[in-house]
Amino acid sequence: MPWPTWDQAALAAVLSVALWWTLRRIRSEPTRFLEPVAAEFALVSTLYAVWRLARMLPLATDSGAMDRARDIVAAEYWLHLPTELSLQQFVLRHDWLGEPTTVYYATLHVPALIAFLVWLFFRHRDRYPHWRNGLVLVTAGCLVIRFVRVAPPRFFPDLGYQDLSHHYGVSVYGSDVATGVSDQFAAMPSIHVAWAAVVSFGIVAASTSRWRWLFLLHVVLTTLVVAATANHWWLDGIVAVLLLWGGLALDTGVRSLLARHRGVPPAIEVVSAPAYAEER
Repeated sequence: MPWPTWDQAALAAVLSVALWWTLRRIRSEPTRFLEPVAAEFALVSTLYAVWRLARMLPLATDSGAMDRARDIVAAEYWLHLPTELSLQQFVLRHDWLGEPTTVYYATLHVPALIAFLVWLFFRHRDRYPHWRNGLVLVTAGCLVIRFVRVAPPRFFPDLGYQDLSHHYGVSVYGSDVATGVSDQFAAMPSIHVAWAAVVSFGIVAASTSRWRWLFLLHVVLTTLVVAATANHWWLDGIVAVLLLWGGLALDTGVRSLLARHRGVPPAIEVVSAPAYAEER
């Protein structure tokens, strides 16, 4: 199923604002519950529309993308990171892993993110703005960095990589760089890993359940999947997590600054970016 377009999201935002305004005029007991839902849906729809529009901005050139990817290979070798190729070859040797790996890459990151936002909004409203803002900032960072073009591993058959998604028939990319729903030369950073990190770390930080640690598997599996499918380098995921850390730290800093300026303590206790597992 194709993602909603920017104009569909913009229409949803307008309708949500109209609903919010109407609910505020009514001022009844049920509307106190629905008002914040309509307002937040309008905000998220607007941000989604902006994201879709930003992805449509023309990029001047793809030159240098292959050379930068080779620089990443050299950097990973210097850092003694395992090669993405060894992981892909493991999946290819165990054929039953191939299709689940490509399906996970193509489909799971968006539904998981939506489910997380809904859960956090209704179950942990005080934590919601912090993680929503972190999501916005890490996504914005990914959009900016994509202007520095980087080719993914699958563009290097000379190094032994295969396009696992095309191999197993589940792909978000077209047959060439001009088709498909995703930018083929936007490997750095990985928005898949960024969104998975929001979900995993957000659940660990907000939940008090002893089972919350299991959700760290989402970001771990996503990192493995994006490498195994040859859609991203390890450093693409590392940079994505660092961007999220910076976004959460920035949100925490701004909230603290505003609280001091107003002379009142912060309305909520936010979690500093590194302390994902800290509980109140």
